[in-house]
Amino acid sequence: MKKITNIIYALVAVMLASCSDFLDKMPTDVVDPETTVTDSVAVALTTACYRTLQSSNMYNQRIWSLDIVAGNSLVGAGGGTDGLETVQASNFITQSDNGMALYMWRSPWVGIGQCNIVLNSLAQADGVSTSLRDRCMGEASFLRAHYYYILVRLYGGVPLRLEPYNPGESTDIARASADEVYDQIISDCKSAIKLLPTKAAYSDSNKGRACQDAAMAMLADVYMTLAPNNSGYYKEAADLCDDIAKLGYDLSAYNYADNFDATINNGPESLFEVQYSGSTEYDFWSGNVQSSWLSTFMGPRNSNFVAGSYGWNQPTEEFVSQYEEGDKRKDLTIFYNGCPDFDGHVYKSSYSNTGYNVRKFLVKKSISPEYNTNPANFVVYRYADVLLMKAEALNEMGKPDEAAVPLNIVRKRAGLAGVSGLSQEAMRDKIIHERRMELAFEGHRWFDMIRINNGEYAINFLKSIGKTNVNKNRLLFPIPQTEMDTNSLMTQNPGY
Repeated sequence: MKKITNIIYALVAVMLASCSDFLDKMPTDVVDPETTVTDSVAVALTTACYRTLQSSNMYNQRIWSLDIVAGNSLVGAGGGTDGLETVQASNFITQSDNGMALYMWRSPWVGIGQCNIVLNSLAQADGVSTSLRDRCMGEASFLRAHYYYILVRLYGGVPLRLEPYNPGESTDIARASADEVYDQIISDCKSAIKLLPTKAAYSDSNKGRACQDAAMAMLADVYMTLAPNNSGYYKEAADLCDDIAKLGYDLSAYNYADNFDATINNGPESLFEVQYSGSTEYDFWSGNVQSSWLSTFMGPRNSNFVAGSYGWNQPTEEFVSQYEEGDKRKDLTIFYNGCPDFDGHVYKSSYSNTGYNVRKFLVKKSISPEYNTNPANFVVYRYADVLLMKAEALNEMGKPDEAAVPLNIVRKRAGLAGVSGLSQEAMRDKIIHERRMELAFEGHRWFDMIRINNGEYAINFLKSIGKTNVNKNRLLFPIPQTEMDTNSLMTQNPGY
């Protein structure tokens, strides 16, 4: 029987799936180094791969904070040094000791290490049923690809660690090129597509696990990122979007607001979400938090609208000005003077330094009565994103009229008139605009900006809103100084 022989397994706390939500509970079991890999152990090891997604260094704060760096919003917060690392990043004056750069660097490696354990352990595990082994390896492949996809877009080429670390081995490892990292991401995505079931095939108890739908969406996203230097990827991305549509998705049947409703986690439009239970068994500020931070952090400061109300992530006037007349998403996404009340509360522009706050992630006190009880998931991939990727891919293939079809599906749900007869350039601008408004504050804007025209779009836009310190080098974060100090083979990004 294949046994776990690497000592790192003994250090990884993992959990068995609960009957209602596979991430409802924190780990209660530790896998012994000599444990035989059975079905239950395989599931426990694989479930641990998801933990990193929940951390404040990823989707509970840092990923959505990238919208601040992208210029959609300001930090807000409590002033002084509160959020200083994000202020520095958004003004493009970070150095290698910047906290945001450090935090976003650290967490993905924890997830990658756990994924490597799963992929290494299950490859020859004869105590695991074939179907479950395939699914678990598919989940680990998807998640490893996702962690690397975050890293490569933030830092460029990074070390490729594809095997579990053995104590005593050197921790020094050189950076792979960005192309090599992307090759690995694509390989892992393709493996995940092959091995994973569709979202619809999962039982209720496993709802929220990585699925084939999500793996196809991520691969399409990767192709869109690489396509400016390889135009053939646009067709690959469009084909993947079509494959997702064939699984039964229909945006006209889905409500925009449901994606952010804490009572409708893993809804019909969603392809993949970071799971939260709102459990108070675990410290809100710990790495094992089971409560979403979004409502607490984004609630208007001093408003008492929601539990917490720290006032982070305040939309700018420039962002708000981009809403078209009649866009239904505006009232669901932001607070502004004269907007509809929230849970009986009237919004005041004085709650924010900009006069605006984010609304879409707020959770009523009847659902989350304390600052650390928010059960709302964070949606990573959803079908509207897929439609907009397809529109962009078609337009870049020289088919603006065809691109209008998926674009107008998204616009129709938003209450906006369809577009037609646009030139390729005009359609490109319209799609970029639509992605910004549809996916606002969901962690997509920064990554969109730096991929369009190889980052030239980001530089031009950021300078247009007064970000004079931005340049091509600053579209990557610095390698943290702690990594530079402990890895003799590490090299710093240009300009830092």
